[in-house]
Amino acid sequence: MEYTIRECEITDLPKLVILCQKHAEFEKAEYDPKGKEEGLKEALFSENPKLFCLVVAKDNDIVGYVSYNFTYSTWSAGDFIYMDCLFLEEEARNFGIGEVLINKLKQIGKEKNCVNMQWRTPQFNERAIKFYHRMGAKGKDKVCFFLDL
Repeated sequence: MEYTIRECEITDLPKLVILCQKHAEFEKAEYDPKGKEEGLKEALFSENPKLFCLVVAKDNDIVGYVSYNFTYSTWSAGDFIYMDCLFLEEEARNFGIGEVLINKLKQIGKEKNCVNMQWRTPQFNERAIKFYHRMGAKGKDKVCFFLDL
């Protein structure tokens, strides 16, 4: 499959919202697309972005994305890159694109002097867990909590 990886552009936002919804469905999570395009536009394209995103482009469409940000670790006393989402449409899987995306984030993290890269995935996503282990990642058993505000 021929594809390119590039930074997300404002014109990608409608499709990015669709991919986010598909990602949420895959992770058996609720997702309401209302207001998401505006929220992502602000987070990604403001003067001081809170979020960064690379997209996987095939022809004139995007078939995947990885989003990330930077935060600080008290224990490590340093910044780390946090991979918020990694999702590929079914048609884009099994071509090594996920590995390319993770390697790009590793490179970005190194350039920003991050101490490590972190992310999470649902326990039932065994395919992803095996992939992450093959990439050399180590898992930690923790429970993720959410508190609505």
